[in-house]
Amino acid sequence: MSTLDWVVLVGTIVAIVAYGLRRTRAPKNASTWLRGGADAKWYTIGLSIMATQASAITFLSTPGQGFEDGLGFVQFYFGVPIAMVLLSGTIVPIYYRTRVLTAYEYLEQRFDLKTRQLTAVIFLLQRGLGAGLSISAPAIIVSAVMGWSLMLTTLALGLVVIVYTVSGGTRAVNQTQQLQMAVMLGGMLAALGFIFSSLPASLSFGDAVDLAGVFGKMKAVDFSPRLETRYTFWSGLTGGTFVALAYFGTDQSQVQRYLSGESLTQSRLGLLFNGLLKIPMQLMILLVGVLVFVFFQFNPSPVFFNQAELETVRAAAPELATLEGRHAALTEQKRAVAEQWLEARHTGNELATHEQRLRALEQDDKAVRTEVRALVKKTDAHANAKDTDYVFLSFVMQRFPQGLVGLLLAVILLAAMSATASALNALGTTSVVDFWKRSVEPTLSDERGIAVARAFTVGWGVLAVAFAAFAAQLDNLIQAVNILGSIFYGPMLGVFLVGFFFKAARGTPVFIATLLAQAVVIATFVASDIGFLWYNVIGCALVVFFTLVLEPFIARPSTT
Repeated sequence: MSTLDWVVLVGTIVAIVAYGLRRTRAPKNASTWLRGGADAKWYTIGLSIMATQASAITFLSTPGQGFEDGLGFVQFYFGVPIAMVLLSGTIVPIYYRTRVLTAYEYLEQRFDLKTRQLTAVIFLLQRGLGAGLSISAPAIIVSAVMGWSLMLTTLALGLVVIVYTVSGGTRAVNQTQQLQMAVMLGGMLAALGFIFSSLPASLSFGDAVDLAGVFGKMKAVDFSPRLETRYTFWSGLTGGTFVALAYFGTDQSQVQRYLSGESLTQSRLGLLFNGLLKIPMQLMILLVGVLVFVFFQFNPSPVFFNQAELETVRAAAPELATLEGRHAALTEQKRAVAEQWLEARHTGNELATHEQRLRALEQDDKAVRTEVRALVKKTDAHANAKDTDYVFLSFVMQRFPQGLVGLLLAVILLAAMSATASALNALGTTSVVDFWKRSVEPTLSDERGIAVARAFTVGWGVLAVAFAAFAAQLDNLIQAVNILGSIFYGPMLGVFLVGFFFKAARGTPVFIATLLAQAVVIATFVASDIGFLWYNVIGCALVVFFTLVLEPFIARPSTT
């Protein structure tokens, strides 16, 4: 990287962290550290919610998802606006009325202690692992850019995030995320503009969109009823609504964001603000990947985007040169046919023929890339043979001008900081409120409470870093984090829905139903090909079903 890139990268991060710390100072009581002072405005809440969900994985993996599969991944978010409206009208008022610090605290008021702590354990497990994924993504970036050991980079980034998180608690996280989100959105808009400007001058935006459509990249909605298809309109609208209800309504990393609002109205507005912008933001990020795909129809591309792995294979497998030659020849053929397609698009001559040739050449090129991936795995059984997460990073490092490289790296690192800080903050809060203060030290003082919360935050940070070391080997990080959430969110949402809408339900039937539903979801993940978004529907429905079935057979406690 150039000196200018380093100045932009370091200067942006230091300025934003300094702003957050200056605005919040050190919290003087445990309530402020855990809840944030309960004075946040709607825009702070909305931006904080978006920043919590938009981790570095979003800006690293989502463009790669767009490059490989097009806009179809946006269907995952179709349920978010629906969920925001439902939450604003139902769950959020209950949280405000009961004045809870965590979502799980409500479940003891409604059911019993064991149900509260079971759901808290599910959250701690899921979010602790999710925080590891959030650290892993930027570790991959920095290690690739600097040539450092991925393990050492993961440890270093994890340490920075832990130190940042324990400094000011919820208030510091909320305040800092406002600027982080602004920089992230601005950086991606700049990337989108630069990529489009790098396309051939004769290619209009409409031409680029239509060319992407030739390869199926612009198909944002799939009405297929097949359950094994990962992203469809139906799974996004149904499963996506359930996962959004669970994530924003029961996941403490999000609940903590809007419980810091100065009023119920401000919290509701923050949620609705997120619902309004989430789908357009994801479409924009996916479109970045789609335009990178279009760019490589006219320009040479790597046969494998993880250059470090590619160099290892090149040194050990001479046959790679043959595969690279085939890829280069196919790339040149695609360029020639793409130019013919562009001319035919305006004249109407043989347009369908050129489109058919483009699709055939793309299939041939995919076959070559599949062979290269197999060669990567053959050379090193422990290597990551998937390069989707490296597509955008590779393009940024090789094509972007000085200054913009630093800005895009800052975007990704800031996203990692915001998402991981929110997660660790929520993990520390839940550990203190739902376990330590409830069952170990009920008379926890303010000074002692902050110390215990910080200790738990550090502990969860260490666990997240340990999981991050494993997460680098996963297929696609954005899919991995969503699959992880879907395994756990459905049963958790089911518990809350029973609590809200089934007034006769009691703690023991719900407790048993949750364990059974969680076991079924895990078995479904292991033994079936059902798309992961349906796990949320299955888990939630089973908790309700098992509760209603068990309720008549479990004796009520005797009263005296």
